[in-house]
Amino acid sequence: MSQSAWIEARNLRCERDDRCLFHNLSFTLNSGEILQVAGPNGAGKSTLLRILIGLSAGYEGGLSWMGQDMRAGRYDFLANTLYLGHQPGVKGAMTPEENLIWWQSRFSKAERNSVYAALEQVGLRGYEDIPSYHLSAGQQRRVALARLYLQPPKLWILDEPFTAIDKAGVTRLEQTIVEHAQRGGAVILTTHHELPQSVPVRTLTLGGAQ
Repeated sequence: MSQSAWIEARNLRCERDDRCLFHNLSFTLNSGEILQVAGPNGAGKSTLLRILIGLSAGYEGGLSWMGQDMRAGRYDFLANTLYLGHQPGVKGAMTPEENLIWWQSRFSKAERNSVYAALEQVGLRGYEDIPSYHLSAGQQRRVALARLYLQPPKLWILDEPFTAIDKAGVTRLEQTIVEHAQRGGAVILTTHHELPQSVPVRTLTLGGAQ
């Protein structure tokens, strides 16, 4: 394995309900790369992301982070990773501002001006002090996406990030993902959204039932 590889997966195998989702799955992810996990519904795309982030332990095979076994390097991996799953991970009783300040404080000094700028990026400026349970599902999703603009960790793992956002938001998010990779970050994502050909993406395709 190249020393520059951030993630290396070796011969991963995963079963769910006596059905093999994937096997002999190997790949690497390096700085500056965007990796799209593709495949039909039920192929194991979200499961693979949950395995990488440590939310699912039901697999066989090897995972490494920066050349170190993932189990030993899990703390450093999580400290450098932003994960957005199907659920937005937004506390309903907290305002968007409070949600983002709490999240930002995990990685750096929380700054309200940067939080306001992030909410501006996702079209939620003016909603910062409204309890999140008053927001629509799409607005809560945008609160979660605002984390991408808060000096985020270098690795992004995004499960269907384009869900419930409008056309302008989609274009902005595409650009944000590309710019993050150009700055030396890396992105793994699943999406049914067709990325434009100008976006430099590697594709990892999972099959259906095996």
